[in-house]
Amino acid sequence: MSDLTMPDATVTLAQELIRHKRDGHALDRARIDAFVRGLADGSWNDAQVGAMAMAIFMRGLSDRETTDLTDAMTRSGVVLDWKGRFDAPIVDKHSTGGVGDKVSLALAPIVAACGGVVPMISGRGLGHTGGTLDKLEAIPGYRAIVTRDELESVLRAAGCAIVGASSEVAPADRRLYAIRDVTSTVESIPLISASILSKKLAAGLDALVLDVKVGNGAFAHDLAFAQALARSIARVAAGAGLACTAWITDMNQVLGRSCGNAVETLEAVRYLQGKECDPRFGEVTETLSAELLVMGKLAPDMEAARVRVRQALASGAALERFSRMVTALGGPADFVEHAERHLPAAPVQRTFHAASAGYVQSIATREMGLAVIELGGGRRGAGDAIDPRVGFTQVAAPGDRVESGSVLAVVHAATEAHADAALARLTRIIHVGDVQPSVPPVLIERASAAPNP
Repeated sequence: MSDLTMPDATVTLAQELIRHKRDGHALDRARIDAFVRGLADGSWNDAQVGAMAMAIFMRGLSDRETTDLTDAMTRSGVVLDWKGRFDAPIVDKHSTGGVGDKVSLALAPIVAACGGVVPMISGRGLGHTGGTLDKLEAIPGYRAIVTRDELESVLRAAGCAIVGASSEVAPADRRLYAIRDVTSTVESIPLISASILSKKLAAGLDALVLDVKVGNGAFAHDLAFAQALARSIARVAAGAGLACTAWITDMNQVLGRSCGNAVETLEAVRYLQGKECDPRFGEVTETLSAELLVMGKLAPDMEAARVRVRQALASGAALERFSRMVTALGGPADFVEHAERHLPAAPVQRTFHAASAGYVQSIATREMGLAVIELGGGRRGAGDAIDPRVGFTQVAAPGDRVESGSVLAVVHAATEAHADAALARLTRIIHVGDVQPSVPPVLIERASAAPNP
């Protein structure tokens, strides 16, 4: 065989591709395709994948490289195509993760009630952050893993379906992420962008809104990192033809007044019922929902979109969509009417009181998330079972005025010993002082880019 017909070893050999990126050169589409094929078919071993992840972490990727990597990982598995199946925009939302973040539970039915279709592929808890699927699986009978036909059936019944990704969706990303997690290469903006967008593009979306958390309870502690990530995802999404808006939101306190699986689900239901609305939780939910309505051409502008969101809540239409989704996915038909009865409750509930009068100065939000894990509400290992009953409610927020004896949080625990440990931990998490602190807005910055035609 002549050299002209031999495959180019610099493109096909793993070690040559790694060397190419290690030495600071751009990866063309052929090299990226070869890398993704190696991820998907196992021809690259874990050591080689880890070396390439580190080379990308150290050398970075251009927007063009990141877009090509996103597209290749999207196409490594099943790509859903809803054309001709729904006469409505297919939209979704993604969060980079926070403590008490139950926005997805409210946003999906709100947008569905306004005419959108929301096939929301969600995940489980990661590190100190809670997982949307874990919250919904606190509902008896709720099935988070469904077939494509079942997903379409739920979308037709409710307009929204919050489910987990099947093994057929972006398998190359699943393998790359697992290796990044154990090789200290998670905090790579191009790899985060490609990971998020490959799964969302595989869901067949027309528009995506992204919530990039920043603060002491987020993976992005630094505003500059959060800004770079939000802009990268918006640009790469545009390059892939996906309308995308990213909001950077504050995560220096629990979002809402609860954290834990069953208690967050209950707070989201009460919000949909109009019975309970923490202002910051409501502001994030309304804004992200309105962004999707505008991008999906269901409202002409943000002002009109906000009006539609409020109408969907006030009329009970969003609550009805949530009820339909829960029932279609195996939950109780009367769940929204009797959510507190259906959700599991912790046998031990203890109140953490303020020792003195003053103002809540700050919340160690990441530590609050870790405290939920210590109570049994999160995972130390991927295969761990979780206790959906445990967590915290009535959590105080920075800026709150308190008196001696005021409630700063209520612990929901499986045992008295766990409750005692959580109460001791709260003394290091919630800080009260004499001076009223300046509290940052929950909505910090918006980033967007027009999709390529």
